[in-house]
Amino acid sequence: MARTVAVSGSASGIGASLAGLLRDQGDRVVGVDLKDAEVCADLGTPPGRAQAVTEVLALSGGTLDAVVACAGVSDFTDLTVKVNFFGATALLDGLRPALSRAGRPRAAAVGSISGTHPVDGAVVRACLDGDEPAALEAAARAVAAGAGHTLYPSSKSALAQWLRRSCVTPGWAGAGIPLNAIAPGVVRTPMSAPLFEDERMLKAMNDAVPMPLNGHAGALVIAEALRWLISPANSHMTGQIIYMDGGAEPTLRGPETF
Repeated sequence: MARTVAVSGSASGIGASLAGLLRDQGDRVVGVDLKDAEVCADLGTPPGRAQAVTEVLALSGGTLDAVVACAGVSDFTDLTVKVNFFGATALLDGLRPALSRAGRPRAAAVGSISGTHPVDGAVVRACLDGDEPAALEAAARAVAAGAGHTLYPSSKSALAQWLRRSCVTPGWAGAGIPLNAIAPGVVRTPMSAPLFEDERMLKAMNDAVPMPLNGHAGALVIAEALRWLISPANSHMTGQIIYMDGGAEPTLRGPETF
């Protein structure tokens, strides 16, 4: 039976690959992105997030079988925190009532192996407190101190912690909605393309995210895993951050972390 799925970041990268897979299997996709999507909205702003939720609800008729938060940016600015954490969580929370009206609802997000890297503690704490102004102030301090590179890991670490905290609550597990994430290593997408064009950046990236199994992944690899996470077959997995990173996570953190 065809399902209705909302996918943010549907115009490119992992989101576009997932949307294509779902449409090919007969599902209806309500894409959310800045452009070239069913819903064109800016998840980096509170009004844009509210617009996205309202329009997705209108197009879906108020019931969704799945929601996947794929939209993300990797700037060394506070936009990373705005989109990667607050945009993702606002979309998932805002569409949760529509999920609860479905028969076998599922939800997922795109995390990152970078969420295991050093973070800005003030940014992460403010995100988890739901205090966006404080998070943006902390992000601005990090940028001013030359530590803008910590904002992407911080946003993904906060997202993973929010997901694990939320997944077992009455609104998620209690409503029968599994909530999980795929955490990729380095994926070849338009967002990462500039890194591959600079030999120094590529070396730094490979040093930070060593991928002994098959190297850099394509977006379709991550999309396939997300498709299973939101399928009816996934009835009991929730709160899991699944590292699809070619072995980067066990390489970096060792066998004692599991």
